[in-house]
Amino acid sequence: MAVPAHDRRDYEFAQKFELPIRQVIDDGKGSEASFDGVGIAVNSGFINGLSTPNAKEAVIEWAEKNKLGERTVHYKLRDWLFSRQRYWGEPFPIIHLDGDKKGLPLSELPVVLPDVKSYEPTGTGESPLAAILTWLNTKDPVTGKPARRETDTMPGSAGSSWYFLRFSDPHNEKEPFSKDAEKYWLPVDLYIGGPEHAVGHLLYARFWTKVLHDAGMISFDEPFKKLVHQGMIQGEDGEKMSKSRGNVINPDDVVKDYGADALRTYEMFMGPLERDKPWSTTAIEGVHRFLQRSWRLVMDEEKCVISDSQPTLEDLKITHKTIKKVTEDIENLRLNTAISQLMIFVNHFTKNQTQPRACLKPFIQLLHPFAPHLAEELWERSGEKEFLTFAPWPEFDPALAKDDLITIAVQVMGKTRGTVEVEPGTEQSKVEKLAKEIPSVKNQILDKPIRKVIFVKDKILNLVV
Repeated sequence: MAVPAHDRRDYEFAQKFELPIRQVIDDGKGSEASFDGVGIAVNSGFINGLSTPNAKEAVIEWAEKNKLGERTVHYKLRDWLFSRQRYWGEPFPIIHLDGDKKGLPLSELPVVLPDVKSYEPTGTGESPLAAILTWLNTKDPVTGKPARRETDTMPGSAGSSWYFLRFSDPHNEKEPFSKDAEKYWLPVDLYIGGPEHAVGHLLYARFWTKVLHDAGMISFDEPFKKLVHQGMIQGEDGEKMSKSRGNVINPDDVVKDYGADALRTYEMFMGPLERDKPWSTTAIEGVHRFLQRSWRLVMDEEKCVISDSQPTLEDLKITHKTIKKVTEDIENLRLNTAISQLMIFVNHFTKNQTQPRACLKPFIQLLHPFAPHLAEELWERSGEKEFLTFAPWPEFDPALAKDDLITIAVQVMGKTRGTVEVEPGTEQSKVEKLAKEIPSVKNQILDKPIRKVIFVKDKILNLVV
């Protein structure tokens, strides 16, 4: 940029090599060097004293007046190359006859790719479809005249730009989707994708949606209500996986060694969904052991050990806390902490002499989103007749899911005047309100203004008057 006073990288470079730093924008507040906001021009000749927007306008007018150029706007938009010379892709519903191009009627749609054993390149630059004569040569359905199909196909981004619309009505053989289905199911509630994928696919999906909306074919103009960027799984060296680095993890190998459920659960346990995370073979072994322990909670060899025994209060509390935690974490995409709570459950019940059905049944259900094969098998082995997939999600009892209360000391001027019992993590405002209701605290405060509040969460509240 070569503006060391107004770009952090230039500023650091100039400092390192002791280059002069000339300020040309002043924010009026004495900001440090590398200020990059809107301010007033200084040390800038005829634009001194002008705000940044006015200074830009003055420079453009000066350049035009001195015939140095004309103002113009540059866009970075580019044409979308929409045709491909390859077999794979949606064929264009176009036929060629007598030198003209003609669209096929709706009754001829969709045009599908020919089912052939080989679709080698033609060597002429044309699509391999040009060499499949039984598909290439056809007739105009209106006139019956010989015609030639268009051999270019659409790019992959064509179908992926509107697939979610088709998902709303996948068995409709008369149209891509009905308006009733579209209004019922769409727009999509949640879009999860990596930033690299979203830059392309999200852009095309939004473009496609807006065009269809303007054409009156759909009732919404944004395809997705919420976007979440998932992090990238890196190699064990912390770098992006690539063949050239030799750090690629083959999922087939992982499934062979640990099973699909372990792979699935580990990927959700690695860390927060939105962050990049390095792969760890050691860590997946730990998840694999967790799933083995989950199996042993229910099964001893080939015998189910779940009983109809009465659970203890402690058993019920850990069960309902787990239901609450896993439910809320899944809703908020905190999948790693949901699995952590399941591990806490397993640790607790591994020590039990009996495994009460009232606790183990909901556990199997909570495990299902993470390890579906294992959970479905345990569900059947425990005596359930219907598929776990169709079982209603377990509900928690708020009273049992509530954390045990803790005692917080309340001080006035550093001297303890009472205590309050609250749930762990209670915010300062609530603790302060309860503290002021304690008679001994009220007597100390009277009508004096509270000058300062010292609060250490879950431990102490000190009122300074």
